[in-house]
Amino acid sequence: MPSNSIDHAFTAIQLRGAASDPTYAGALSFMRRKYSKDVTDADAVVWGIPFDAAVSNRPGARLGPQAIRRASTIFDNDPQYPFHLDLFDRLAVVDYGDCLLDYGHHDKTPAAIEKEAGKIISGRTFLLTLGGDHFVTWPVLKAHVAKYGQLAMVQFDAHQDTWFDDSKRIDHGSFVARAVRSGIIDPARSIQIGIRTHAPEDFGIEIIHGYELEEMTSTEISERIASRVGDRLAYLTFDIDCLDPAFAPGTGTPVAGGPSTAKMLSVLRRLGSLSVVGADVVEVSPPFDHADVTAIAGATIIMHYLGILAEKR
Repeated sequence: MPSNSIDHAFTAIQLRGAASDPTYAGALSFMRRKYSKDVTDADAVVWGIPFDAAVSNRPGARLGPQAIRRASTIFDNDPQYPFHLDLFDRLAVVDYGDCLLDYGHHDKTPAAIEKEAGKIISGRTFLLTLGGDHFVTWPVLKAHVAKYGQLAMVQFDAHQDTWFDDSKRIDHGSFVARAVRSGIIDPARSIQIGIRTHAPEDFGIEIIHGYELEEMTSTEISERIASRVGDRLAYLTFDIDCLDPAFAPGTGTPVAGGPSTAKMLSVLRRLGSLSVVGADVVEVSPPFDHADVTAIAGATIIMHYLGILAEKR
């Protein structure tokens, strides 16, 4: 059926309701949501952080937000699987655009991200962040803790990100160590899923290793997560390298032996009982992607977050 409108990201007159742009044309926002810096009436905000100066291997994640938005056009605003509903009948969602960062002053990056994240969530909005490398989770997490207090962390990742940290280093592999040492996450209520590397410390965070995942069902994995987090408020971070490189080749530090996209989406689908206050997808690196495979996975993860929020409405 021919579209009856185009460029919904700019022409929408309200935050709810479906767009009808062709999947191959029109302004690119996340799932065609209206671009706006006014989040007063928004239930959820999608925001990009185009930063990858903290990577230890392959760069390119600064292009992740663009790629995820482009990939999200495949969602044609019919009822979204597996939620059986048009998400935007229930949710008012805006695309806030990207965080403005000075590539020549990386020392100013953490404060800039934290300040803008804090502004976005100062009201009632749920923030969904598109990375960027995994360092960006640190300032975003700090902004959430400033509002909600100490949080549990649910981390989908091939890496523990608990390497040595001197509190000043800009590094995507040490934000968890910093978060534990500073007391902003509770390790006794936190869990990492998909770990396939070794790090010096685990800080008491529960780990479900990559090979262990292969022996578990999606229900068993989600029940382990729910049992660990309990009734604590939680932040959910999804490093796309949690997925096996067969399903997410476009990332900075791919590690073989991981789970499929289907399995991890099925796990996310079962986490609706958690009290999640914010979430992100990071480390999508389009230069190493093929046919938008990794970007599509990232976009689908964000769509699942929105679907869970819509069901709670």
